[in-house]
Amino acid sequence: MPPMDVHATLLDLIGSTPLVRLDKVGAGLPCTLLGKLEMLNPGGSVKDRIGLRMIEAAEREGKLAPGGTIVEPTSGNTGVGLAIAAAIKGYKCIFTMPDKMSHEKIALLRAYGAEVVITPTAVPPESPESYYRVADRLTEEIPGAFQPNQYHNDNNPFAHYETTGPEIWDQTDGKVTHVVISVGTGGTVTGAGRYLHERKPDIQIVGADPAGSIFTSDEIHPYLVEGIGKESWPDTLDRDVVDRWVTVNDRDSFLTARRITAEEGILVGGSAGTAVWAALEVGKELAAEDLMVVILPDSGKSYLSKIYDEAWMRENGFLDRPSTRARIGEVLAAKHRLTPSMPDLVAVPTHEKVGRAIDTLAEFGISQVPVARNEKPEDISEIVGSIQDRSLLEKVLRDGDALVRDVAAVMDGPLPVVQTSAGVEEMFTDLARGAEAVVVAEGSKPIGVLSRADLLEYLAHQPLPR
Repeated sequence: MPPMDVHATLLDLIGSTPLVRLDKVGAGLPCTLLGKLEMLNPGGSVKDRIGLRMIEAAEREGKLAPGGTIVEPTSGNTGVGLAIAAAIKGYKCIFTMPDKMSHEKIALLRAYGAEVVITPTAVPPESPESYYRVADRLTEEIPGAFQPNQYHNDNNPFAHYETTGPEIWDQTDGKVTHVVISVGTGGTVTGAGRYLHERKPDIQIVGADPAGSIFTSDEIHPYLVEGIGKESWPDTLDRDVVDRWVTVNDRDSFLTARRITAEEGILVGGSAGTAVWAALEVGKELAAEDLMVVILPDSGKSYLSKIYDEAWMRENGFLDRPSTRARIGEVLAAKHRLTPSMPDLVAVPTHEKVGRAIDTLAEFGISQVPVARNEKPEDISEIVGSIQDRSLLEKVLRDGDALVRDVAAVMDGPLPVVQTSAGVEEMFTDLARGAEAVVVAEGSKPIGVLSRADLLEYLAHQPLPR
């Protein structure tokens, strides 16, 4: 019988990730484009490599004792790498994360038994609320706590110097000419780049950076791609290793990630989209003999509620909204056909008592109604406000006398006005801004009200596009 091929623990499976051709995404490039599949690490990302390395170094140096607690600020992937090693070695974990990170990442860390502390994204690094400073405070307060601090720990780039760089060299038989890496802590680009420069001084190491990150942007601002870019320079990044930078915006990052998944069958995250978009830009300038490797840092499984969610992509302007030629007048006519007993326009006068107005909402099964100077307004200018069940409930609960007050005393602002000739996209824009309904007008004459439910009802009964 041949000997069994069995590993002692999951930690033995970190690294040695394969290269795969990206011939579809890279179609049209003169060079060869290869992707290094770091999502095939046990924890699903390139960060597995540094998690184990930093823990083992801390154990050797006496900074982490049995039963200790690991505290780390992370965008998620480093936390998973640390959590796997900690679970096997018996350590507790507390991770601080900015609130822009996906729910999947938070849930994954908690699945490993880690405690996750969520902090604001839109604060400077030095703020006591930032995920860096919260991690520092917890490390000081918890007995036996150790912070690996991936942004300042030399074992971060050293892990890639010892593993990622040599793997790329050996897998390409030294023929690699360009390597593209999306940069966060800088550990991957520094460690792998340093090793490859030593083996081939003229190799080009390309850093891909989100627009708004300090590495390539004059104006630092928030961005949505996760795990890469920074608002301050980490000690683990050696700028001299990077031969060229390419700045990539969120839209290009996310659409490229979706393209990789759709065309190559490789489910990747936004940082891979960033790196591949940069690779495609650089690749246009290369020759047939060039061989470019792009690191795909993690899986898209952590971004199903974001990058791979159509609604989220549309809400953030990364996908066009589905077009329709329907007009508001058609939606209103459909509503009247479905509810023939309801008046064309329901409105309450300003002098109506709140209690009676609530009866009107209940009578017609509606949640909002325009407030006008009289019960049957003939001109838009006569509509001066609105009442809506949600805000009305709060006012009635706070003020017991509100029921006997005039509607004018408790009303909200007027509903947006949309002409019958307008497309439904105009109504959607108003709804996206927070409106619950719109007043429909023909010229200056108000003729009806449409709510979110009315628009959904109309769209649900339209024939499916072919």
